Formats: sequence, C-alpha cells, structure tokens
Amino acid sequence: MRKVVVALAALGALTALLVGSSGAGAGPTPKSYVIATSSGSLPANIAAQIQAAGGTLTNTIPQVGVAVATSTSADFKAKAAKIGTVSANVRLQWVEPVKQVAGPGVDFANPPTSGDDDVFFDLQWGHDAIDAVEAWNAGYRGAGARVAVLDTGFDLDHPDLAPNINMALSTDFTGQGLQYTLPDPFSHGTHTAGTVAAADNAFGTIGVAPDAELVLVKVLFDEGFGTFEDVLEGIIYAAGPADADVISMSLGAVIPKAGDPTDPDLDTPEEVAALKHTMNRATNYAYRQGTFVIASAGNDAIDRDAATDLLVLPADSQNVTQVSATAPIGWATDPANTFLDNQTSYTNFGRSKIDFAAPGGDFVYPGNENCTIVVTRPCWVFDLVFSTGNNAWFWAAGTSMSAPHVAGTAAIIIGKNGGDMSPARVYNAIQAGADDLGPPGKDDAYGRGRVNAGNSVAP
Repeated sequence: MRKVVVALAALGALTALLVGSSGAGAGPTPKSYVIATSSGSLPANIAAQIQAAGGTLTNTIPQVGVAVATSTSADFKAKAAKIGTVSANVRLQWVEPVKQVAGPGVDFANPPTSGDDDVFFDLQWGHDAIDAVEAWNAGYRGAGARVAVLDTGFDLDHPDLAPNINMALSTDFTGQGLQYTLPDPFSHGTHTAGTVAAADNAFGTIGVAPDAELVLVKVLFDEGFGTFEDVLEGIIYAAGPADADVISMSLGAVIPKAGDPTDPDLDTPEEVAALKHTMNRATNYAYRQGTFVIASAGNDAIDRDAATDLLVLPADSQNVTQVSATAPIGWATDPANTFLDNQTSYTNFGRSKIDFAAPGGDFVYPGNENCTIVVTRPCWVFDLVFSTGNNAWFWAAGTSMSAPHVAGTAAIIIGKNGGDMSPARVYNAIQAGADDLGPPGKDDAYGRGRVNAGNSVAP
C-alpha cells in the first residue's frame, strides 16, 4: 500500500512580501505593481504611460484592464494613479499547512460498507453527507462539466486524477512547473482536485463528480504562497481561454481592512481596497463568462459578522460563493448513526458571509483509541477528509476541503443540464437542494444550507 499521510491544511493569516524586494547591500530592486485602469480596458499606449510614470510594463491582463509593472521609483504609485487603481503585487501565503502526522500507508452505496471496488471510497464520509451517491444513482456524475482547480502543484500521474485531467488546458502561472515536487508528502492541490473529480476506476478514491473534466491551474507555489498577479491570471484564464464551468479556489488571505501597519505596502485602507477592487474585476469577469466561482471561507474561527474590520480574499470578492466547513465527531466509532454536519472548530462563520457549508473534516474527537475502516488508525483521524495526494492518499481538514465538495456538486448539477448553465442558476440549484440544518433560512454556520448533490438533481 502506498504511504498515507494525515495532514491538516489551513488557510493562513496574512503574510505579505513584495515581489522583488531588495536584498541587503544591493541597489534598488524593481518592485512589482498591479494597475487596474480607470476605463476597465487597456489603452494602446499603456506601456508608454507606465514608462512616463517611471515604470516598465511586464504583463497585461486585457480582459479586465489590468497591467503589471515594475519600478524602482519611490513615487511610482503616485504617478501611476493617473492610469488607474494601483496596488503592490504582494506575495501572500494563501495556503499554510499547520499540522501533519505521517502514518503507514453499477449501483452504489454509502461508506463505510459501500462494497465499491475503489477500496478507499469507504473512508469518504463526505460523500455520504452530501448524498453524492444518490446523485450518481440518478445518473448524474458530472459528465459534460469542466472544473478548474486553482491551487498549488498537482500529482499529474496520480491514477485517480490522470483519467480526468485535461492536460492541454492545464497550466502553471508560477514558473515552478505544474507537477508538485516538494519532498513534503502532502500536496494541497492534488487533495482538492481529487475531492472534486477523482476517477471511478476500481482504484483508490472517488471524487464527488467522478466524470467531470479537471483543468489544473497552478497559481501558488507548492509551499502555498503566490503573487496577487498569478491568482488574478488564474481566474481570468480559467473563465476565459479554459472555458471552465466552475472555478474551485481552496485558498485565501485574511487582511485587515485598515491595513497592516507592519507592511509598508499594505499599511493603509486605500492599499487594501485596491486589492479588493482588482480582485472584484477578475471574479466579475468570470461571472460574466458564465463560470461559477467557489472559495474557502477560511480557517481562523472568525465570526465574520462581528469582525467587520477584516477582509478575506478571494472569498469576499463579488460573485464568489463562500464555503464553510462541517464534520462528524467520532464517525468511525458508529458510522451509521454519527451526525456528519457539526460546525468545525476552525471554520470562519457568519450569516453575512457564508453561502453554503460542506464537509471539511475536524480533529476534535476526544481520545486516541484506534478504529478500523479499511485501515486501522486513531478514531479521530477518520473525521478528516480523505482524498488524493502526491503519489499517495491523505486525510486533511480545512475549508480547503469543503470548497471542492461544493465544486463537485456544482459539476453534477451542470452535467445534468447539458454542461451549459449560468452561475445564477447553479447557485439557485445548490440552494434548492441544500439541507437547512441551522435556524430556518440563512444562518451563521451553514449559510443557506449544507450542500446536497442528490437533492439538487432530484426530479
């Protein structure tokens, strides 16, 4: 058996570094800036305008009127403000693993006694929680839907992923290469992609939408950090040239709206607002292109209704469906009767922000006794989400794990409708099928409900 690793993947708090920051003893190093033009389109002389402000054009994202430039001039931002909204092209820690524990490594039915020949499917309680099996048995498995997963690198040869990857469209914006290469055994991107659409291939695990097509878009380095520019480009690429029906983003950064006084490039409200303004351009573009955009709510246990001074990007951007996390407590001790939908200990929450909830896993089960389902592990381990990883399979927990459950559900809905469906209709179908588990209507923990793929495609 391949090595199986237990890992907790979390959306990290803000860590910001300028791209190209100067080193000790060196002369001024060009800093990178993102400029959203006032007109929303790029003028023909954009390079000349940037040069006149003291900078050099390095990239353009014409679909949303964004230019990227470098400059060593201290007053470049002030001069470039005549062109549009200027923000530092900050490098953020969008994904931060915080816990890792290594260990050894037809009709359908629900785990853990599914009888399925994908042996590890019996570890995937999340599919039971959202009634994925019921959707499959009704004939809907995501065929005809294309899901873009924006994340770190991926295990491109993983036997559970390879059958569903569109390699011609998959791409890397970081320059590090699409394939995950770290010695650290946990691959965040591979785990999230597998939850969406691991193949039903008599091997390993099964994705929520096992017949959907995956477009893998690397916007973060394997270590979990990435530039604002790369995330923007990934969204535009997925919604435009890749023509994805769904974008799944298990990534995010928490930023004080008033700015971070320790960071000279994000120390004012205006600089933070500029980031949000530019991100909104990208997510609104995706919406207009007909792409349903999903993002993790974050893992800081923040009451977003109370913490109005914080911004979470990209989750707080316009036309983004924001997902919180749920989990059982002690599922492996009594799989048939354990409640699967507790609000997790770490998830951000708040009626004003959360759209839907989905399985994310948790680690709060008291005790360290062993349980056995397929393999023997401490009982708390089975409450995490099991999915693919680099040359292996992994347990993990976080809103990073909940977002791809919603992406898979969206793919099933879109597949039922022939692969062509507006984001508004997808959202409405998810809402119509969701289980209203909290107080009636929209609530803090579940938003409009915990997604239910079976209900969403029911006659």
